[in-house]
Amino acid sequence: MIGLARSSLQYRLVPRDDDALRLALIRLAKQYGRYGYRKITELLHVEGWKVNHKKVERLWREEGLQLPQRHKKRKRLYHKDSSIIRLKPTHPNHVWATDFVHDKLSNGRSYKMLTVLDEFTRQALAVTVRTRMGADDVLEALYPLLLRHGTPEYIRSDNVLCAE
Repeated sequence: MIGLARSSLQYRLVPRDDDALRLALIRLAKQYGRYGYRKITELLHVEGWKVNHKKVERLWREEGLQLPQRHKKRKRLYHKDSSIIRLKPTHPNHVWATDFVHDKLSNGRSYKMLTVLDEFTRQALAVTVRTRMGADDVLEALYPLLLRHGTPEYIRSDNVLCAE
């Protein structure tokens, strides 16, 4: 009479209770933190769940599950000619790294910071701030460190320091 097939009029939706599946999904997602919904679907199949990957994906999104962000791999640091990997520190006071940081104040005046870092312990040994910094100022900043911590085996810097 209204142009619909009898089979579509007779169909009754069977409500599904997905609470047990949701709990299993959350449990596996916590246990295997780096796995996405596809791997979790495989694990659910191993546990005996008869579930479609599309349903697992839908429940995954509804529960707000996500993979943690990947961290970028640190690149190896080479010398300029790309021949040798840089010296890796093996104990405290093995390698100190020095670097200059330049910045400007809100009034427009610029300043320099000399940072000295023990590469093994990752401890900042000194941060010296001056409006102008010459070789004498660098030596003046390093001298107390040498007295306090002793002499490092190597000092790494990307700047050439010249004393007059």
